[in-house]
Amino acid sequence: MPSEVNSLFLDLNSYFASCEQHLRPELRENPVAVVPMLSDSTCCIAASYEAKAFGIRTGTNVGEARRMCPDLILVDARPPEYIKLHHQVIAAVDTCVPVETIYSIDEMSCCLMGRERQLEVATDLAHRIKRAIATQVGETMRCSIGLAPNRFLAKLGTDMQKPDGLVVILREELPHRLHHLRLTDLPGIARKMEQHLNRQDVFTVEQLCSLGESDMVRVFHSITGRQWFHWLRGDDVRDRPTQRRSIGHQHVLSPARRTEEGARAVAMRLLHKAANRARMLGYWAERVTLSIRHVGRGSWSKWARLPTTQDTLEMVHAVGELWARRPKHTPLCVSVTLSDLTADRFASRPLFPQEQNRMKLNAAIDGLNLKYGKNLVYAGAMHDARESAPIRIAFSSVPDVEREW
Repeated sequence: MPSEVNSLFLDLNSYFASCEQHLRPELRENPVAVVPMLSDSTCCIAASYEAKAFGIRTGTNVGEARRMCPDLILVDARPPEYIKLHHQVIAAVDTCVPVETIYSIDEMSCCLMGRERQLEVATDLAHRIKRAIATQVGETMRCSIGLAPNRFLAKLGTDMQKPDGLVVILREELPHRLHHLRLTDLPGIARKMEQHLNRQDVFTVEQLCSLGESDMVRVFHSITGRQWFHWLRGDDVRDRPTQRRSIGHQHVLSPARRTEEGARAVAMRLLHKAANRARMLGYWAERVTLSIRHVGRGSWSKWARLPTTQDTLEMVHAVGELWARRPKHTPLCVSVTLSDLTADRFASRPLFPQEQNRMKLNAAIDGLNLKYGKNLVYAGAMHDARESAPIRIAFSSVPDVEREW
């Protein structure tokens, strides 16, 4: 029987930096780092391949990056532009094959059907996708594509050859095709998980692949081990449904905002964004956490219990009480997180007219801001920071620019 693949996974290479090189041709073939602000104290959030040649990576301190590459060009991040290009890429891929799932702003997968699963056809399809992105979006928007029997292995393939890679993993090659990899090369195994596996006497991918199904469950301390057993053998086992655990935002304060009033206004802005996202995603929160990192004084964090709610004003009151308990040090970074989330379908609706009216008010505000602009209606507490904490892209979901609140 001819070799077949079921899944195509696409990973856009150095996405934010590639977007900037697409939008600004003078940056092409130059070392570029995208940063949240032009300050040596912050970190690079993306690096072009020309910058990566000097060892600069996501998370590299900007001051260190400058020392590693004196000619490095720093560029302020422009999330709205990256989101627009993200949607253009999706449209380009869709001209070749429907996009099944979007995992982040730079990752997506397609389910192959019928003849598309034949290796020769799938390989041709991957090349057509690359050409479509280059012609319909831009030549700097390179991607790596993995073809495999399941999404897990297809995603793994995208990391095996960059930039502009195309890797095929066939069922008959498994598991020995994976034996040369490090544990942290596998999607889902970061440093902490690697340490956990080491404590279970698993130090190599070959050892992991040699485990039986029951041993895999034991090693992972979860039935997730059963999925891993099948994924590593090429079985097309789908991910288990997951429950979102938290919704939050954080913002590094500009020097002008490192005051009590400036930081509080930004905290309220972050809270409004989180509350709006919770309503848009269909979640109710039972806990809100306020965290502040101080200049030279470490971090502080406290949480407050909420009634199961989507009400911004209820959350504002809770954060206001937390704010009153904060240390009086110079703030550097503020974050607000909603957690203990309940999905819409399981949440109990407000019983009393006052609470019901507040929910109607929230819906009206969301509707007005969605239609006329993100800051048309807002609480007075965030007035001085209504343009602070701009769009940041959460890699588990990509907003529409016009809907970002």
